[in-house]
Formats: sequence, structure tokens, C-alpha cells
Amino acid sequence: MPDLPAAPQPDSAGAGVADVAAPPSVDSVGVSADWSARSDEVYAEPLLAPEVGVGPWPGGPECWPQGEHYDPELLANGDRRNVLDHYRYWSREAIVADLDTRRHGFHVAIENLEHDANIGSIVRTANAFLAGRVHVVGRRRWNRRGAMVTDRYQHVDHHPDALEFARWAASQGLPLIAMDICEGSEPLELAQLPERCVLVFGQESRGISAQLLAQCERVLHISQFGSTRSINVGAAAAVAMHAWIRQHARIG
Repeated sequence: MPDLPAAPQPDSAGAGVADVAAPPSVDSVGVSADWSARSDEVYAEPLLAPEVGVGPWPGGPECWPQGEHYDPELLANGDRRNVLDHYRYWSREAIVADLDTRRHGFHVAIENLEHDANIGSIVRTANAFLAGRVHVVGRRRWNRRGAMVTDRYQHVDHHPDALEFARWAASQGLPLIAMDICEGSEPLELAQLPERCVLVFGQESRGISAQLLAQCERVLHISQFGSTRSINVGAAAAVAMHAWIRQHARIG
């Protein structure tokens, strides 16, 4: 792939800089969390995040690279998406098709009994580790904000209840590996995870339901050493997925 053009640099009039929202009001202490401060002085200077991505491909349409995976709209207007540089200017469909050729053998399932806000974070992590699919068990609707648009590139399926999901997993030959702290669970750190499996997580507040836990062939937990009984389910999912990566993924 040719070198990507650099994002446009602002001139003296501010051209090339994305619109910046007005700075938030100053709090009761007199300092806004989004403003910069130096020594004991407070500056009304918003912290500008660096522009993400690349601008339009330089030279116009006659200079555009050739290939069906390129998106003419992105080539014309620039690509500011949260994707690897390798995928700059690719259409969403082309990116998904490329990811599908090398997805890993693990899936992730999360129960959604009370609109758990952690699902978005789990989907984002699943995308980063190239999970086969993410399965939402229970309510269909979930908060996509934490996914940071990664759900556009990650297959996410819905299952109305634990039994239907368990039947689907069995039909695919995928064992269900529960991640929960309960009697009889084994330390994740000492476990060998199957190359093809579903890592199952429960609701943030209550853990895996009895109905879904009964369908799992093994229960693992993450070893902890502090005073808290459990860690956030989004963090736990990231730890478990990375444990699979350490055992099975091809690195480098």
C-alpha cells in the first residue's frame, strides 16, 4: 500500500483544524478539568486532541489507488475512523471481509439482563483480539457507546435466552467456558483453554445466571489478591481474552 498522505496542517487562519466544541464552564473551584493549568495560574486554553486519521488522498481522483477495497468517498474526503493504518481508505465491507479470513477460534458471550453498560467495552476488546463472534444473551438492545464503533467490524449475534444460545454453541461444537467466582471454579492462570470455545460472562451486578451456568462445561475465575470480591466484567473479559491469545494466537 502506498504511503498515506499526512493530515492537513492548520494555517494562520485555522484551516484544516476540526471544529472544537466550546470549553466547559469552570467548576466551583475555578478550574475546568478540560483546561490546562500551569503553576498556580489557570489558563483559558482548551486542550486540543490531535486530529485522528488522514485527509483526502492528494492529487484528486486521477491519483487514487486502484482496488475494489478502496472507498471513493473516503479517498475524496479523508478517513478519520478508528482503524489501523493498513485499513485507511478501505470500505467497511472490505475490512470485515479481510478480518473474516483470519478470525480466532474463541467467541465471547455476555448476558444482558439489565442493559449492562459493559457490553460495548467487551465488544471493543473482542474486536481488538479478533474474536470469532460476540453473543449477547437476553435483551437485544445494548449500549453501543463503549464499543467506539468497533461493532461495525465485529460480528455480534443475539440469543433470546440461555437455552437457545447453548443449543447454538453445541451445534457448532463450541464448549462454553464460564468466567465467574463460584464454588468449584478453577484459576484461569492454571487452565488450558480450548482453541475453539466460548468465554461466557454474566451481568455486572449478579454474575452468570443459574440457567446459563448450568450449560457451561467448565468454570474459571481470575485470581485476585486485594480486598475486592470481583473486578469489572469488562476488565475480566479483557483478561480472559488475552489469556486465550497468550495460549493460541500467532504473534509476530
